[in-house]
Amino acid sequence: MPEQEERIRVPIPIDEDYALWVLLNQVNDGIGRARENEVRPFGISMIQSAVLYIVKALNAEATPTEISRWLFREPNTVSQLLIRMEKQGLVRRRRRRGDRGMVRVALTKKGDELFQRHDQARQVVQRIMSRLSPEERNSLRASLEKLRDKTLEELAIRPQWPFP
Repeated sequence: MPEQEERIRVPIPIDEDYALWVLLNQVNDGIGRARENEVRPFGISMIQSAVLYIVKALNAEATPTEISRWLFREPNTVSQLLIRMEKQGLVRRRRRRGDRGMVRVALTKKGDELFQRHDQARQVVQRIMSRLSPEERNSLRASLEKLRDKTLEELAIRPQWPFP
């Protein structure tokens, strides 16, 4: 058996901020992949699942603009997503008269039934988050809110988040 070459490790200066950003992305991407696996049996994507949740939470106030704020996506991207979901029979988009053409989004019966079934099966995020104590969760929430707000400031976006 030939001898394995000994690897020479070159010290790389660690940028602590960048290392934290990479870690944050690994957690986000990992939870996202786990969530995709969880919703796949329902025939929807993670982003479609999020739209169902947001429309349900906003109820009569659901508009493409509000949904895009929650998802941190461009309104045009959300509009295209809503068109696909409408074709699947999950949501309906309606313009209200006298509301200056504002589009309202609501779950259809099929969308609401899917939301209910999928909501009861939603467990992966809770399992992952269960690794944190209540104190750790509060600390993480406060830290992430600070980072989110600074990110919005850097992007010159006024925070208009609908959630606390």
